[in-house]
Amino acid sequence: MKLALDNPTGSVFTVTPELLKEGLAASRSSPRHRMLLPIHRHQDDMVQRMVNFMQEGTYIQPHQHPRDFATETILVMQGEMGFVVFDEGGSLKSVHRLKPGELIDIEARVWHGVVALAPDTVILEIKRGPYDDTDKVFAVWAPEENSEAMPEYLAWLESLFTE
Repeated sequence: MKLALDNPTGSVFTVTPELLKEGLAASRSSPRHRMLLPIHRHQDDMVQRMVNFMQEGTYIQPHQHPRDFATETILVMQGEMGFVVFDEGGSLKSVHRLKPGELIDIEARVWHGVVALAPDTVILEIKRGPYDDTDKVFAVWAPEENSEAMPEYLAWLESLFTE
């Protein structure tokens, strides 16, 4: 299963309507209901930049980035995203509904989860790299992706944003 589109090459990159169309089509056909486009040129770049194409029903297990310098910024480009902040035990701290043009920025070690609240949601994520096995710690109090408990947990996350 393909998890990401290819990194771009060259010194200049733009998100074109054709690229948006390709990323969204890939997210619609993905069993995970999302597709990542890393826009940093190399996996060991010190600043990781990614466009994440997401459909409703995608599940990203809550996690944190434990390294001292692991701040993360997310900008909603289109669609709508829910951002959930938890304490270390998994209790809800805050929820944030973000629309196009809105962003959220978090410091290292903030437990968080993301929910696509509209079809064809596209977000830009920026965080310090490089990405490796020490970059992300998944919450043991949240179900793993594709586990039996995941659909119920995802439904609960989505219910936090019902109007």
